[in-house]
Amino acid sequence: MSCMVLMRLRPHRIITNTQNLEKYLRHLSNRFCYNVDEKTNFYSTKKFNSPEKRRQLRAKIINNIRETKSKVESIIERENIWTVPNFLSIGRIITTPCLSYLIISHDYNVALWVLGFAGMTDLIDGWIARTWSSQASKLGSFLDPMADKLLVGTLFLSLAWVELIPMSLTCLVVSRDIGLIAGASYIRYRSLPEPKTLARYFDATHATVQLAPTFISKLNTAVQLSLVAGTLAAPVFNFIDHPVLNGLCYLTAATTIAGGVSYLLSKNTYKYLTKKKKTI
Repeated sequence: MSCMVLMRLRPHRIITNTQNLEKYLRHLSNRFCYNVDEKTNFYSTKKFNSPEKRRQLRAKIINNIRETKSKVESIIERENIWTVPNFLSIGRIITTPCLSYLIISHDYNVALWVLGFAGMTDLIDGWIARTWSSQASKLGSFLDPMADKLLVGTLFLSLAWVELIPMSLTCLVVSRDIGLIAGASYIRYRSLPEPKTLARYFDATHATVQLAPTFISKLNTAVQLSLVAGTLAAPVFNFIDHPVLNGLCYLTAATTIAGGVSYLLSKNTYKYLTKKKKTI
């Protein structure tokens, strides 16, 4: 009887993400042989007076709750995050503070080798994800560009600290990246179904949105990496203040602004994965 009261008073606990409550109640009526009053839509227990039948009804209701819970959880795609590209992206993030320390310490030779290693991991993880579908993940679509932005932003700040890159250009690059990270965090929050909790927000196995960088953004990343690599190599090979580096500074500023605008205007930079799922 307590189950029947629960079904009467709190149907939304049993039926989740439904657009038509009455239609679903009738579906349950046909499935479990309920009697539904046409006027009140309340369940009748006339057919379940015996203890045995009530136990059967209780078992059916519990089974329905479990099935519904399974369907609701399937709306949020769970995926394998332990892939080689993701490990390479994490490795790139770990090398970022090491690079910063080497640059501030004016150890440009070692810093250049570490940057080369980070660049190789960036190329390899993308190639692996494109070649083997099992290694591609929605988390990777967020983690890879995040690692790139963290690496580039830290390099700009470190090189500006030792006065190898203009501080104004560094502020432009870092402020745009902070804006993009804030936007991605907000999109992640919006894509989460209720209840929105910190545990679910930071659960990387719950893929709710997929990011897709624009062409101009990819070009901007390539230009930024070329600038920081050239600037880092300048004191090693003695071509500081070379005209090519000055030209790369202007090109970086232009593509950084264009990339930020493209994210604001484009409608294809992210995709909610839950949109493809059908509600119960």
